Amino acid sequence: MSDQLPQFFLCRHGETTWSASGQHTGLTDLPLTDRGRENAKALGARLQGQAFAHVFCSPLRRARETCDLAGFGDRAELDADLVEWNYGDYEGKTTAEIRAGDPDWNVFRNGAPGGESVAAVRERADRVVARLRSIDADSLLFSSAHFLRMLAARWLAQPAQFGQCLWLGTASLSIVGYDHDRTEPVIRLWNCAAHLR
Repeated sequence: MSDQLPQFFLCRHGETTWSASGQHTGLTDLPLTDRGRENAKALGARLQGQAFAHVFCSPLRRARETCDLAGFGDRAELDADLVEWNYGDYEGKTTAEIRAGDPDWNVFRNGAPGGESVAAVRERADRVVARLRSIDADSLLFSSAHFLRMLAARWLAQPAQFGQCLWLGTASLSIVGYDHDRTEPVIRLWNCAAHLR
């Protein structure tokens, strides 16, 4: 084991038309907007000079574009566990539209009808956490908001619903790691957007 405990850098993809409008974007494979591409480059500048043993990326286009524009596409390993929540019947709808028919809906509590359950996404996040805990060096991940929020909750060994408390903007940077030793997982940085205009 190295003297310094590893950190895991979590990058949300840049803006798409649906993230800008608040539409739930699960498996719909949208490209980045012009602003999303610029912000992905700014994210890359923020990460410049940082050494990563591994780079993992969702296979969805918005994550791959962000990874490429940030300068890590040639090193990225695509990981299907990093895809966004499958929203099923709620794909493309805003929260207001969903709650018009389902007033108490919350994805971290209810999952998505016709899509993924909370348990299914939690299982994917737990697999990613297990892989990260086996890595002894700083690593970088590119994914989407709700999945990264679930990942952070599970990194902290919190229930899935804790993810609803962790808001995440596009092209933001977050870091999870440890405090004193590997038995003390922590969030070291969350939703940093200082690199964005």
